[in-house]
Amino acid sequence: MNNSKVFFIADTHFGHEAIIHYENRPFQNVEEMDRIMIQNFNSVVSADDTVFILGDFSCYDMEKNIQIVESLNGRKILVMGNHDTETDRYYFECGFESVSRFPVIYEGFWILSHEPMYLNVNMPYANIYGHVHSNPVYADFSKQSYCVSAERINYTPIEFDEIINKISTL
Repeated sequence: MNNSKVFFIADTHFGHEAIIHYENRPFQNVEEMDRIMIQNFNSVVSADDTVFILGDFSCYDMEKNIQIVESLNGRKILVMGNHDTETDRYYFECGFESVSRFPVIYEGFWILSHEPMYLNVNMPYANIYGHVHSNPVYADFSKQSYCVSAERINYTPIEFDEIINKISTL
C-alpha cells in the first residue's frame, strides 16, 4: 500500500537575504533561514512524498540550487513564480521532477498557481497559491482558496489533506 503524501509550499526564497526584512521573517540571516526551512521541510516530507513548490524557490546559482533540491526530501514539482526567471530546463537540471510556467490542474479540481487566481463562488474549482506572502488583504484560506506562502504555514510544507480539512470546515 502506498502511504505517500502530497505537500505544498510557496515563496521559500532560498538565498534571498532581503526577504527576511520585506516579510519580517523570524531569522537572523539567510543561512539561518535556509537551514531552518530545509529542516522544517524534511521534518514532514519523506522520500516517497511529493511536494509542489508554487514558485519563488531560490535566488541562488545552479550549483547551490542543486544542493538545496538534493537536500530536500521527496519528489519536487515546481510551478514557477515571478522570481523563477531561468528556463524550464534549468530547473529540471536543478533536480525538479516536473516544472511548469503555467498553473497546473491537480485532481481535476485544484488550480495550483504561484499568484492567486480569480475564482467566483459559482466556479467548481479551488486555488492553492503563494505570491502574496503575509499580505493581510488575502485570507489564509476560504472555501475556494488556500495560500501556502511560507510565512503563512510556519515555513513548513503543508499536507494536502490538511488543506482539504481546513477548507471543508467553512
